[in-house]
Amino acid sequence: MTSDEPEPRVSEHSPRHGRLRRSHAGLTLLKTVGIATAVAVIAAGGIGAFELTELGRQVADNSIDISNGTDAATPLPVPHIGAIEGGFNFLLVGTDNDAAQGDAYGVRDATLNDVNILLHVSADHTSGVVVSLPRDLIVPHPDCVDPDTGEEFYAMSARPLNEAWSRGGLGCVVATVSELTGQPISYAGTVSFNGVIAMTDAIGGVPVCVEEAIDDPDAALVLPAGTSVISGATALGFLRSRHGVGDGSDLSRISSQQTYMSSLMRTMKSADTLGNLGTLYSLARAATANVKLSSNLSSLDSIVAMAYALKDVDLDRLVFVQYPGGTSDPDFPGKVVPYTELADELFAAISADQPFTLDENSLGNGTVLDPNATPTPTAPEPDPAVTETPAPEATEDPEVIAAGVPEAAPAAAAPTVIEGLKGITATTQTCAAAYSG
Repeated sequence: MTSDEPEPRVSEHSPRHGRLRRSHAGLTLLKTVGIATAVAVIAAGGIGAFELTELGRQVADNSIDISNGTDAATPLPVPHIGAIEGGFNFLLVGTDNDAAQGDAYGVRDATLNDVNILLHVSADHTSGVVVSLPRDLIVPHPDCVDPDTGEEFYAMSARPLNEAWSRGGLGCVVATVSELTGQPISYAGTVSFNGVIAMTDAIGGVPVCVEEAIDDPDAALVLPAGTSVISGATALGFLRSRHGVGDGSDLSRISSQQTYMSSLMRTMKSADTLGNLGTLYSLARAATANVKLSSNLSSLDSIVAMAYALKDVDLDRLVFVQYPGGTSDPDFPGKVVPYTELADELFAAISADQPFTLDENSLGNGTVLDPNATPTPTAPEPDPAVTETPAPEATEDPEVIAAGVPEAAPAAAAPTVIEGLKGITATTQTCAAAYSG
């Protein structure tokens, strides 16, 4: 362990946070944004009544109970059309085993929560944080209940995060991440490898940059150096690749996934993508067929409400970070052990909706800055021909104050810098780093 690396700690008695309440009634940020923008078009009348009814039925049929066996005093409310009021958290889970995929990605005897991404949208819907939790993160696991069989699983300490699915499906993953982070998670969704292919095909491609050519047989990925527009199986391969980027670790893979997600967000925010009704309708169909949502998102009204909240998030205030942790603990070789103090600082900022930014050393092993990045546009110079009304000067004169002249507004506080986090913002243009393992 280097002298400047935070000391890893594993607590067997981490504080247990409130359980999620039962509701009545998706592998990357791709699923959330794809569903949201597509269904927004549906709500605006972009498709016919029959298609609308059919999509609504598919969403309801694929919904998942994430209550984890808890009782509820009152159900979670289903939002009406319009943005969800206040902030919210959405957990996206990518699974590595689907009955329909066969042995295309290797033979597996169990389903694991291979990718775990927590999306937080602020109460004013102008900023967000996307936290990628490593699958090998060593965490405490709470009591869980399998919603299909009723089988109960006792709490355990210091086990990899990706074991949560086998202990109760999506609801257990939600409970585990909620307890670890201290964040209430009201919404969740899951998608398989096949679902990722369908969703990326529907988007029509996302530009990604790689520092050097990638040839990773394990992920069935071959990419030339530079920027390529990827979709379908190629996009899945890029998101899965470990031995093609960085040091071959899951942490490097998370960094390259953030390269994809930030480019995805820039693509989805572009006028060409958001204005193409055909693309958005394809997204809606792909989402309903391949993404399973928590039961409190089993109506199109609920998804539209999330869409309206997500569309206003500023890209320069959308931060992608890794859950703080390292692989140097000899008690857990090859696993990621949390840096609890840094994690506490991160989630305290999220809980308070406090905007934050990253330090100059935030890039992970899996990314480098894109040397050919397009400069970020700057605000236009003011037109000297336009005369603006000057803002009133601040004053302490009681007669002036009594006359109704306001004091000058205080300057907005600069975002806090959280030292030591690994990640990027949605405006940071990066390339997947060359493999150095």
